[in-house]
Amino acid sequence: MSEFNFNNKTFSLLENSENGTVNSETIFKYKQEGSLVTANYSGGTIKYGKIIAHLSNNTLNMLYQCITTENELKAGKALAQISLTSTNKIKLTLNWEWLDNKNESGVSEYIEH
Repeated sequence: MSEFNFNNKTFSLLENSENGTVNSETIFKYKQEGSLVTANYSGGTIKYGKIIAHLSNNTLNMLYQCITTENELKAGKALAQISLTSTNKIKLTLNWEWLDNKNESGVSEYIEH
C-alpha cells in the first residue's frame, strides 16, 4: 500500500510542456479509495475533465479526458511520479501522452494546495 493519500486533496499546475492543455487556472480535486484515485478538474482552458488512476507505491498510472473551453475533446495517459516537498505537500511529475493520431507527449508538474 502507498504512503500517499489523495482523498480530498486539491492540486494545481506548477509547470507544463508547451503542447499541454492545462494552465495555472486549472484546479484538480482528487478522491481516493484504496489504490483507486480519481479527480475532476476544470478552470482556465478546461471546461471539465476527469482522471482515473491506479496508485502503486510512489506512482500513479493515469488515464484522463477533458473538454476544453474551445469544445475540443481530448484524452491521454500519464505515469506520475509522486514525491513530497520540504513542507510535506504532494508533488506530481507526469510523463504524459495524448491518445490521438499525433501522439504528442510532454512533462508537467502539479503541487498540492
